[in-house]
Parts: sequence; C-alpha cells; structure tokens
Amino acid sequence: MAAGGSAIRGSRVGSGPMGEQDRGFHAERVQISYWDALGNETVRSFSANVPDDEIPATIDCPSSGLPAGRDQENPPSASKLEPYKTHLAYVKERRSDDEATELLDEALLQLRTRRGTATAE
Repeated sequence: MAAGGSAIRGSRVGSGPMGEQDRGFHAERVQISYWDALGNETVRSFSANVPDDEIPATIDCPSSGLPAGRDQENPPSASKLEPYKTHLAYVKERRSDDEATELLDEALLQLRTRRGTATAE
C-alpha cells in the first residue's frame, strides 16, 4: 500500500460505520397520494405532525404538468391555458394605435437627429 493511502478506498480518516443509527433522528412521515386528470399518481411525504389543513389540496403533477388533487375519483381540471403571447401582443394591450404612432414618430425623429438626417418641421 502506498504511503498515506487509505485501507478502504473512498473512506475518510476517522469515519465510523455507516448505518441508519448514525444518521440522526428521522421524523415520522405520512404519504399523501395526488392524482391528475390523466390518472397519474404522485406521492408526496409530509411530516406526521403537520396539521391536515396545512397539507396542500392540490399540487402540480411532475409528469404531466396538470393540477393533481387528493381525490382519485374527482381530480382537478386543468385551468384554462393562455396561449403564448409575444412581446408585441403585450405592448398592443397597453397602447392604443394613436399612442403607438406617436411613440414611433418620436423614436424615428431621435434616430434621424442622431444620424443628422432629421428634417426641420
């Protein structure tokens, strides 16, 4: 064996036996099942001393992204999905056509002034 090497490769000097009793106290847990509209089950663990009203009624299912509830027979329905909006769509919601024209004219005037091609009005 090389000088300074460990007899058990990957162990640290002074490390004791690895076992459940050496890892500390483990809190009691309860397993709660959640189901989504596709029938996927997701199980979450919660501390046994957490009141039932603090355990969430719905979660997002990691496999489908749909909401999942605790009632297998009546899973929550998916909320209305909003279509993807572009930046321009959001701007159009906030600005009227007149405001957009005015802002465009101001921006063009600034650009032409910087380039030295602005015309006197």
